[in-house]
Amino acid sequence: MNTQTTRNKVTSRIYGNKRGWVFTSSDFGDMGSMPAVRRTLERLTQKEVIRRLARGLYDYPEIDPDLGVVAPDFYTGVRQAIARQTKSRTIPFGGYAANALGLNLDVPGKIIFLTDGSPKKIVIGKMPVIFKKTSPKNVAVSWEISGLVIQGLKYMKKRYVDSRVIDQLKRVLDNKQKDQLLQDITCAPAWIAKVIREVAN
Repeated sequence: MNTQTTRNKVTSRIYGNKRGWVFTSSDFGDMGSMPAVRRTLERLTQKEVIRRLARGLYDYPEIDPDLGVVAPDFYTGVRQAIARQTKSRTIPFGGYAANALGLNLDVPGKIIFLTDGSPKKIVIGKMPVIFKKTSPKNVAVSWEISGLVIQGLKYMKKRYVDSRVIDQLKRVLDNKQKDQLLQDITCAPAWIAKVIREVAN
C-alpha cells in the first residue's frame, strides 16, 4: 500500500468518526505501515485538522461556535482510545467517577482510571490522566455504566450515600442503564448492591 493510499484511508477514517473522536496510531494499523500512518497524523496535526493531546494520542477536536476548540472527552474519548491501544479494560476511579455522575461537584485535580493493562500516565493540557493497574476482578463488569457507578459509590463511602445520592443516580441513569446495573450487581460489594437495587427499582 503506497503512502498516498494510506494518507487517504487515515483521513477518511478520521472524518468518518466525526468531531470529538480520540485515537492513537494503532487505530489505523490496518491501513498501511506504522511509519506511513504516523507521517499522515503528523501532517494532519501541522495542518490543524487534528490535535495532538499527548505523545501518540490525538483527537479530531469538537468545535463550539462560541467557545472554539472544546477540551477532549476524557471518559468516552481518552479512556477508550487507550483501552483500544492496550487491549485492556478500563473504568473510572475515585473522585472522577463520582464527579462524572454528579455525586461530587469538586473538580478532580487528576483523572484516574483502573485498568487490567499496563499502568500509564499522560498529561493532557495540565490534567494528569493516570491508568492505575488493578486486578482483573475490579474491571470485570459487563457494562461501562456499572463500573462508573460502583467506583463512584465506593469513593462516596457508605456513610455518605443518602437519599440525595440515590435520587441523583435515578436522575442521571436511564432505564437501560439501570437494567445494566442490575446485570452486574454481583460485581458490587453488598452495600453497593443494595443501593443499586434502590436506584433501579
